[in-house]
Amino acid sequence: MEGSQKISQISFLTTEDRNQGIIKILQSIELPSFDEKSVFIKPNLNSADPFPGSTHMDTLRTLILEVKKRGAKRIIVGDRSGMGNSREVMKNLGIFFMADELDFDVMVFDELSKEEWKIIRPPDGHWKKGFAIPKIISEVDCIIQTCCLKTHRFGGHFTLSLKNSVGLVAKKIPGDNHNYMHELHLSIHQRKMIAEINSSYTPDLVLLDGMEAFVKGGPAKGKLVSPKIFLAGKDRVAIDALGVALLRKFGTTVKVRKGPIFELEQIARATELGLGASSPNQIKILTFDEESRLLSKELMNQLI
Repeated sequence: MEGSQKISQISFLTTEDRNQGIIKILQSIELPSFDEKSVFIKPNLNSADPFPGSTHMDTLRTLILEVKKRGAKRIIVGDRSGMGNSREVMKNLGIFFMADELDFDVMVFDELSKEEWKIIRPPDGHWKKGFAIPKIISEVDCIIQTCCLKTHRFGGHFTLSLKNSVGLVAKKIPGDNHNYMHELHLSIHQRKMIAEINSSYTPDLVLLDGMEAFVKGGPAKGKLVSPKIFLAGKDRVAIDALGVALLRKFGTTVKVRKGPIFELEQIARATELGLGASSPNQIKILTFDEESRLLSKELMNQLI
């Protein structure tokens, strides 16, 4: 079984320059053609707190410019904030100003009509009624996710690419009083439910911005460190496993340190669902220099 699965290539870059780092790492990825396609970008706009509380605006800007350079006909940036009013969070972060400047669409998920949501019911899932995600996710040609590197004190334990997908899920949909976020955060299966959200879509690119990270606290504020790395690829499990290894290297919480990385609930459930690598043997790291090679080797050793 394990040997028959595809190897996931993850690009790993250490850098002092955020913008040039993103350009360089994207050049190493076998991206789909964006020519004349619609591209949805899911950042982390959980709150209006500065990076890594939310996506760094220079990261989002550079990513959008790179997608536009590759010929995308329409770019949509969308999210639902967990800490604050989504529109106000986006406004405070400068999303609407950037949208006018760079000519992309902004989708505030809290403002979608009932008809713009669809219910997903994963087989053997832990959601009582399934969960609701925007229909746009299944209508666009390509999906890009850009996430941060940080711990999460409200039960997720860590919030990387898998946890970033929670922002796709409705808190409530019009005409239905069920609160999906209350269900998630009160459930003993929270971390498994986080993984299950990811079964609803497949990203064409995941970019993890680890220029800075929270190793304790989070998601809005926390103990700050500066790994100065980017990870990029298509495999959310592989990226999260390496991200957790980075958090451990810089001295993180007991819950993030506890046990083998591939046995942590978010990651274990994601592998059960076939969302990515199920062992370190299925991850191949592409590096750009000796510093990156040595650090990635150290992280891979943590996964064993």
